[in-house]
Amino acid sequence: MRERTESATAALARLGFADPGNAERLVADPALTGLIDPLDTDFDDGVVEALGDVADPDLALLTLVRLMEALRTRIGSNPDDESLGKELPALIATLRRPGVGRDRLLAVIGASIALGDHLVAHPEHWRSVAEARPRTPEQRVARIVGRVRNPDPGLSPDDALRVYYRRGLLGISALDLVAPDPLVKLPDTAAALADLAAAALEGALVIAQSELPDDAAQCRFAVIAMGKTGGRELNYISDVDVIFVAEPADGVSEQDAMAAAARLATRLMTACSAATAHGTLWPVDAALRPEGKAGPLVRTVASHKQYYERWAKTWEFQALLKARPVAGDKAVGAAYLQAMALMVWQAASRENFVDDVQAMRRRVEAHIPSAEADRQLKLGPGGLRDIEFSVQLLQLVHGRTDERIRSGTTLDALAALAAYGYVGRDDAAQLAAAYRLLRTLEHRIQLLRLRRTHLMPTSPHELRRLGRALGHREDPAAAVVAEWKAEAREVRRLHERLFYRPLLGAVARLGTDDARLTPEAARERLSALGFRDPTGALRHLEALTEGLSRRAAIQRHLLPVMLGWFAAEADPDGGLLAFRKVSESLDSSHWYLRLLRDEPAAAEQLARTLARSKFAAEVLVAAPEAVQILGEPGGVRPHSRGDIERRMRTAAQRKTSLDDAIAAARQVRRLELFRIAVADLVGDLPQPDVGRALSDLTAATIEVALQFVIREEEKRTGRPLVTDLLIVGMGRLGGNELGYASDADVLFVHDPHIGADEDAAQAQALAVVKSMQRVLSVPGPDPAIGLDADLRPEGKNGPLVRSLDSYRAYYDRWALIWEAQALVRARPVAGNAELAARFEDLIDPIRWHGAGLSAQDLREIRRLKARMEAERLPRGADKRTHFKLGTGGLSDVEWVVQTLQMEHAHNYPTLRTTSTLPALTAATQARLISSADSAALAKAWEFASHARNASMLYRGKAVESVPTDSREADGTARIMGLPPGSGQEFGEDYRRITRHARAVVDRVFYGREES
Repeated sequence: MRERTESATAALARLGFADPGNAERLVADPALTGLIDPLDTDFDDGVVEALGDVADPDLALLTLVRLMEALRTRIGSNPDDESLGKELPALIATLRRPGVGRDRLLAVIGASIALGDHLVAHPEHWRSVAEARPRTPEQRVARIVGRVRNPDPGLSPDDALRVYYRRGLLGISALDLVAPDPLVKLPDTAAALADLAAAALEGALVIAQSELPDDAAQCRFAVIAMGKTGGRELNYISDVDVIFVAEPADGVSEQDAMAAAARLATRLMTACSAATAHGTLWPVDAALRPEGKAGPLVRTVASHKQYYERWAKTWEFQALLKARPVAGDKAVGAAYLQAMALMVWQAASRENFVDDVQAMRRRVEAHIPSAEADRQLKLGPGGLRDIEFSVQLLQLVHGRTDERIRSGTTLDALAALAAYGYVGRDDAAQLAAAYRLLRTLEHRIQLLRLRRTHLMPTSPHELRRLGRALGHREDPAAAVVAEWKAEAREVRRLHERLFYRPLLGAVARLGTDDARLTPEAARERLSALGFRDPTGALRHLEALTEGLSRRAAIQRHLLPVMLGWFAAEADPDGGLLAFRKVSESLDSSHWYLRLLRDEPAAAEQLARTLARSKFAAEVLVAAPEAVQILGEPGGVRPHSRGDIERRMRTAAQRKTSLDDAIAAARQVRRLELFRIAVADLVGDLPQPDVGRALSDLTAATIEVALQFVIREEEKRTGRPLVTDLLIVGMGRLGGNELGYASDADVLFVHDPHIGADEDAAQAQALAVVKSMQRVLSVPGPDPAIGLDADLRPEGKNGPLVRSLDSYRAYYDRWALIWEAQALVRARPVAGNAELAARFEDLIDPIRWHGAGLSAQDLREIRRLKARMEAERLPRGADKRTHFKLGTGGLSDVEWVVQTLQMEHAHNYPTLRTTSTLPALTAATQARLISSADSAALAKAWEFASHARNASMLYRGKAVESVPTDSREADGTARIMGLPPGSGQEFGEDYRRITRHARAVVDRVFYGREES
């Protein structure tokens, strides 16, 4: 006996039962009497072997026991029902006989707990599975409507709707689950499910009309299916998206008719969604209607048309792609469709089409819980939404002029796009295969419990079932996950090819399987993807890909992907143009295209940088060899000042003339500017680090320029200088806070050697300073450096360069409070180190005065600040949005911090710093300002600094206020890390943040009480 048990258990395990011990007990259950011989360990009747072929043999066997038991109980309770009595032997005969009937029945109960439960509750419905056949939409409507009008005994119309809807599901799933290839069967299955849902909507409307006959008489009512129901590609379980439309009956006012129609619509919705003893169908979702949930539930055709003409957003037109009348008055439904059709296909010509489409895609992605992102079949990367989004966008772009691609069904639309040359045939075929697999996975997962989900399961048991459902028998759990992930990766790859490779077909000869867009279609697509000059873009593509050279071939390989990266940024036209210029400059360089081909991350970083920042693009166009840093490990990490100086000196020493030497040093600066800009653009460099990197770079350039100018001056005069020189950084340079557009504020100091003639020393120092200003300000390979000495004693009226003793004499006798404040940020940046230390010894008692600020000093500082606010803001500038001089802007914060430093640094050494944020932190730690006030000031200063830099990066030239142009504001906002389309939000954020900072300035700096 023990040997027999082990043999049966082993056989069941080999057949695929996860719990063979339990399966052996179930095989012996009395409910299976007449079906399985429990003493036959070889299972010669074939039922158990057939169970081993289904997705979940254990589930199928358990449900089979329950089904047989339920049928026997039903017959026992109804001994006089002859027809019912015939069901048991008929079922046993079907199950014992190999064939399609048995295969269907076992497949359904082995794939769906929910449908198995329905069969247990209605065992006589087993024939709907075993004898299933395809049905027309009309047949489905007739069956459900007939049962709703004449329910079975004991069923209400609502219950009859549910029972016969489930019975319809049994037949659809039976045909689906035994299909030789479920992926091939998918379109028929999805269409059948949509037809069944449409029949249920018609049945629900019949219920509403029968219960509300007066309302039904007042209007002609139609149901428009949207989404997957409208596209005849529905899931096993899903919300059913609809729009309700009605027209008044003769002699009825529109107001009364719409009120009646709304009551009908409400009852229709509850007929489908309410829970009864027989369960529920699905929610009917009318949120896609005009104004969404805030709008009327039902409108006339004319009201719908008026809304779409005046108020509808792009996504609402995209939703209409799948609109299809499915229930109610056919004439009203046809009138609605006719009214909407023309507007749908004009959506791509709307002004904000690209921004709207991108915003819609972002909204979808933003609603994915982070814990689900990696399991999403629908919304995750490489998911169903990616495919549907791509196909619909291409339809909107090209369907305006080509009616042949206007289909609400994704696979039909994709086939049409391929057939008529809008996408490559091979690409379309691969994408269709991926879509079929993802939808089939979704179907199998939903079918188990008839619950709406788009998530891959995580439990080994459920993954095993899913893998077996798709035909995997060797480690099915691992196999199905691998298959899914491979297709998701393929979808992401095909997404770019689908959009962008056909564009190359308009300007270059590609393979025979590739789509070849007409120039007009290519321009339409480029325009829809965000290119403002599609004709120019086509010229660039042609220039990059023409000919049979290896270079052109590599470009044809690269560009489909790079165009996607360009289009994802704020300025795709500028990015493509810059890419063309860089590519042409490096045409003969063997390493350039190889780098982009072999290093996808470098290619993406290049494309996004060029299309995101005109500043970075211009720097790179002037120094195309800088592309190499994108392929180097740590290539976009800013270098130290010492390293930069060494490389500058090495480059300059190879030159014989001063101008050539400085130009060579500035070429190094240009490379470093590009490195810093890229690091900034990709978010690898916090803003304080950007300021330090730019300040170090400028200081290094000044240092090297000073060294070579001195060498040139000594060579010219034939004798060494008789004075030491020092360049002191002021303002943002002194504070290590330079921006991309900042001038270099400096003081020039010299100290004659002992015994030297002071006039000769002054003349030499002046010659060196003027030569430095010339060589650094002339147009060169990098942006010029303006050495601005306006903060020197006596300003523009004073000597350009002074001796240390002259500075001492001036500060002792004449220094004003604003000059002491300017010295708060003074920091030696180049020249003689000993002189630097002596200069700091000179100015420290002035800026960090032992007595702090007197009341008179404080009044004068406030007066100067108020005067600056009144007089220095440029004409026409908005004081709420000016980065430097506006309310709550950079100047406001810096004056508060510097005043605190001058007032308290003699007592708190940590305040003795030239940088704004460290000084503010020190003041907070010293409790000179509250943490809340400090945080408000720091946030405003960082935001304004970042906005100023981001504006420069985007436009390539200095910008002093929040951009008023929406495109510039959006480009700036993106660089600051906001999502596309956030230009308005960026401006609102700036005004809010600086408004809070200004309240602190008024209270802390001016001493004004809050009103």
